[in-house]
Amino acid sequence: MGSLVSRVQGFCGRRTIQQALVVMIGMDGGGKTTILYRLKLNEVVQTIPTIGYNAESLNIVDDMPLLVWDVGLGAKGWPLLRHYLSGCNGFVFVVDSTDTERFQEAKENLFMVLNFTEIVDIPFIVLANKQDLEGACSPSEVAQRLDLERIQYNKWAVFGCSGLTGEGVKEALEKLCTMIKEHRSL
Repeated sequence: MGSLVSRVQGFCGRRTIQQALVVMIGMDGGGKTTILYRLKLNEVVQTIPTIGYNAESLNIVDDMPLLVWDVGLGAKGWPLLRHYLSGCNGFVFVVDSTDTERFQEAKENLFMVLNFTEIVDIPFIVLANKQDLEGACSPSEVAQRLDLERIQYNKWAVFGCSGLTGEGVKEALEKLCTMIKEHRSL
């Protein structure tokens, strides 16, 4: 029955708009929830550390609505992440660009995630957050410190942004949408 509906829609020239599931992860205090609600409400929302996840529907581009899960993992929740990533179309890895002491830990967590079979070739973006603060590492420096050049199977991109001001956030998610569309067409 579903294939009949698809064929009829195809004959009528309609395209089915397919929602994409995006999981937002990163170190605690990186600004994931601030970024999510900046995108959703276009304002800064006072947040507390996320336990579990926040989920919001976003319309960044017209032809691909996003369901974004902002996942709070805490220090010991990273091994559970594979369950959140199952079935996702892309993910966002948020890094506090000013917290250079935690870059090695962030790198280890990112590469652990990239080893999950659930996301072998799923596209992702890294948000080098807090670019509005003094001492923030540039997006290219964040990419270098996370050793992103080693990544072979996933398409990725790095963007500087500020969850507080919103600068760079929408453009980064637009790029992720493009990457997801390209991945779906393979």
